[in-house]
Amino acid sequence: MAATSTAEQLLAAVREIEPIIRRHAPDAERDHRLARPVVDAMRDAGLFRLWRPAAFGGHEADPTTGARVVEEVSRIDSAAGWNLMISLSTEFSGAWFSEEGAADTFGDPNTIMGGSFNPPRRATPVDGGLRVTGRTPFASGIHQATWVTGLAQVADGDDVRLGPDGEPVTVLTLVPATEVAIVENWNTLGMRGTGSHDAVMTDVFVPAHRAVLWVPLEKASPVYAGPLYRLTLWPAVALLAVPALGVARAAIDALVELATVKTPAFTKRPLRDRSVVAAQLARAEAVSGAARAYLHRTLDEVYAVAVAGRPITMVHKVAVQLAATNTVLAAAEAVDLVHAAVGASGIREEQPFERHFRDAHVLTQHAFVCASRYEDAGRSMMGGDPEWGFFAF
Repeated sequence: MAATSTAEQLLAAVREIEPIIRRHAPDAERDHRLARPVVDAMRDAGLFRLWRPAAFGGHEADPTTGARVVEEVSRIDSAAGWNLMISLSTEFSGAWFSEEGAADTFGDPNTIMGGSFNPPRRATPVDGGLRVTGRTPFASGIHQATWVTGLAQVADGDDVRLGPDGEPVTVLTLVPATEVAIVENWNTLGMRGTGSHDAVMTDVFVPAHRAVLWVPLEKASPVYAGPLYRLTLWPAVALLAVPALGVARAAIDALVELATVKTPAFTKRPLRDRSVVAAQLARAEAVSGAARAYLHRTLDEVYAVAVAGRPITMVHKVAVQLAATNTVLAAAEAVDLVHAAVGASGIREEQPFERHFRDAHVLTQHAFVCASRYEDAGRSMMGGDPEWGFFAF
């Protein structure tokens, strides 16, 4: 009942701010960053605190609630949904830190997270912490972020320090966004409004309590003792796929609306009276709906494992990975079906279809949910060692 109440409360908050998000969506597309009124509206509605620990004033909602809320925002504007997803996904990094380190960042109710992981920056040990330098691309939402997370490899003189396993010693860092420079180079086919520009740190001091070894999580602080955080980073992996569902939902809704008013050139019957359009619409709904159901069922199942106090296994991780990758690819298929059905309306900028098409296909290229992850999941299913290193977490 509590989970249902939280979900309905947050979904109602999204509906309340929908006019603001919708009004500023063209601004984000044009300016290659989310409009400030949208950021403020989502923050004031408590959306950025959806997966924050209750001890820090967050909702600590279950994974499926997170998916439902992000999809609803993404239906209105893909960029807003993606930026919300990035901040929520990064919330999980707090579980790796001491309570002091996490409180610095996540104890502020106005915290909005940003950052990216690859390539790792360089961290030079100094008294009390590290000096971090480096540049990483794909830092979604960097303009509105108040804190930035990322990875850095510890320097050992001119070389990189190696651990007992022969791999570089890597740390996860939390840095105030005021200490990060932005290189505005997010010029892309789609998802333009996410503002995923390059983030640059130059000799930034990171105190020891805001830098931790990036290794599989063994024991989180009491603040992160809840079942949500026992799933480590896997709710975040699943959430990466959810904006694609929002894009598909918006495309399907737009086709239904267009079908009532459009009659193709040189013909007499409107789209709604054409069997091929009806079939494509129905297939798009079925494909995206099946992907949504698969994703939600998987999240519910792994969350139940965590609630029962059991650790998640490789089987659970593979299940989440499969559901996430399937979701993104299925959403793109649904958008393709819509795009084929609308004819020339799909190439006109004053219609929404061309943006849905661009956004859906850009989302299929994200490393965490792209088709290549099928190979890693399949290897694991056959008892092999997947190349994808995040299965270790």
